[in-house]
Amino acid sequence: MNLVESLSSVLLKLLPREYFLKVRSAYFKLKKRASPLLRLVYGTFTTSDLIDEIDHHLDSDWRILMVHSSVNNLHPMYNGSALELLKALIDYCGPDRTLVMPAFNFGEGEEGTRGMLQKNPRFDLRRTPSQMGLLTELFRRSKGVVQSRHPAYRVAALGPLAESLTAGHEHAPSGMGKATPFDFMAEHKAQIVGIGKTFQVMTQVHHVESLLDDSWPAPRNVLPNIPVTIVDKREDIAMELGGVQQQWTFNIWKLRDIMSGDSLKEWRFHNCPMFAARADVVTDTLVEAAARGFTLYDP
Repeated sequence: MNLVESLSSVLLKLLPREYFLKVRSAYFKLKKRASPLLRLVYGTFTTSDLIDEIDHHLDSDWRILMVHSSVNNLHPMYNGSALELLKALIDYCGPDRTLVMPAFNFGEGEEGTRGMLQKNPRFDLRRTPSQMGLLTELFRRSKGVVQSRHPAYRVAALGPLAESLTAGHEHAPSGMGKATPFDFMAEHKAQIVGIGKTFQVMTQVHHVESLLDDSWPAPRNVLPNIPVTIVDKREDIAMELGGVQQQWTFNIWKLRDIMSGDSLKEWRFHNCPMFAARADVVTDTLVEAAARGFTLYDP
């Protein structure tokens, strides 16, 4: 973990969300002022360069591309825009592969998704934005994109497997275990890539926690289900939001201890963080580790 990652992780734990966002805003303003120097030191790249770089690090045998992203973290070295990158990713996947992005919304402040839904148990799929960055929100609103029906771990997808991948998410209270998009990706040759992001954001690592259920080796508290209504255009879908609260501290950096550099690829492109991994390898590795009592949580 580099200095910026370490500092961001510490501040996120110590500061209230509103103060953390102020610090984050100040950081990006400072970075913008330093743009000429940063571009001089690290060089610049186009959207075509970025797609070529991603392609170079991915396995050839994949059907689904799950993208975690931060366009902010690509600047000032990146010469393109979020919309330009989105179009390039759709073209890169083409008609035979499926593009997927997280469209999570965890509410505002410290109340989180559960607090938000306890106050207002209606979750409007169309009107509730993604909080996972500009690229994901542009994608979510794009023509032909379908969304899974889950108020916390909603994903958006476009392509031949989009309907199958997103179907039935409302029947999985935790949103992360069996019969979820994350389960589907682990079974259908999904490649996960981080663009301007480290693997700290890779949600696939949480698939195992719900997948193993009672076999999960770390202490946790099962949270009571909350009745929720998913509003999908003119249709109301009743569901229950569940989940668990881990008693130990999450430490995703331990993933490096059980995944090799070939299976968990990390690199920097013009000093922008990038990563790539296969969904099935991530899930299988963590399932095998859990059988030995190893998790990504520290007592």
